[in-house]
Amino acid sequence: MRVLPGSSAWVEVPATSANLGPGFDSLGLALGLTDEVRVTATGDGVVVEVEGEGAGELPDGEGPLVVQALRAALDAAGCEQPTGLRLSCHNRLPHGRGLGSSASAAVAGVLAARGLLRNQDTVAHVGALDDATALRVATSMEGHPDNAAAALLGGLTIAWTDDDGAVAVRVDPHPDLEPVVLVPEVRLATRTARAALPPVVPHEDAAFNAARSALLVEALSRRPDLLMPATEDRLHQRQRGPAMPQTLEVVCALRRAGLAAVVSGAGPSVLVLTTSQELASAAAAARRAAQEGWRVITPGIARRGAQQLP
Repeated sequence: MRVLPGSSAWVEVPATSANLGPGFDSLGLALGLTDEVRVTATGDGVVVEVEGEGAGELPDGEGPLVVQALRAALDAAGCEQPTGLRLSCHNRLPHGRGLGSSASAAVAGVLAARGLLRNQDTVAHVGALDDATALRVATSMEGHPDNAAAALLGGLTIAWTDDDGAVAVRVDPHPDLEPVVLVPEVRLATRTARAALPPVVPHEDAAFNAARSALLVEALSRRPDLLMPATEDRLHQRQRGPAMPQTLEVVCALRRAGLAAVVSGAGPSVLVLTTSQELASAAAAARRAAQEGWRVITPGIARRGAQQLP
């Protein structure tokens, strides 16, 4: 089976915020800010056109992560690769800010591959790219399942890795849950943020985070009144402070004001978890706490994950 020239797909993938405080490398939340990718199989060569975030920065040809993920997904489905691809990317997710842009690109590539296969009316090949396989392929490209799971499934996700690769379950967020995101101008590479982490942690801190992570699932799904204690962390945020001092300063200021603020993913963006009743006051407090050059957005939650567009 091969993808015929002229076959096309159009996909939309949400931004994500991972960790959410204590849920290091396991919890993720899909945000209502999306990237869109249109892909068409062509006769020869790979052309990538980018509008919005990353325009003029991303490589052409086989280099972009979305292209690599698309090809990996077609391999996983046992499909012959098209000789050429044309991708048109409309990017709204800020890059290098801890909002899952890499995971979004990986998931977009996998979903685009699924869309191309659907155009061929090949049920067996499409079935080979079910959500479980899509998550494993996207994670293999991006490195960690937390962002990829939330981007793929939407809502709140709990992800882990077993012998067969990445696995995740989706949990419905509380209907009143609302995120506020503070996005700085500066970027921070995930590898830089990870390099700041110690190789070992005290048992007491590990137990602390295990309890808070369990509590956070309850807070996000049923008890938003528990968000403040549930978002406490001892494993990674303070340790990453020297790499993003302004971010940690903003998080601490917001928490002193009674808001459940955390570092979004590897940073340097900040995520505030609040409710629809408190959204206006939380956003106002975020604007007061934000450093010069930061922007504050209220994207909502993407309760649906990545999807094919008509």
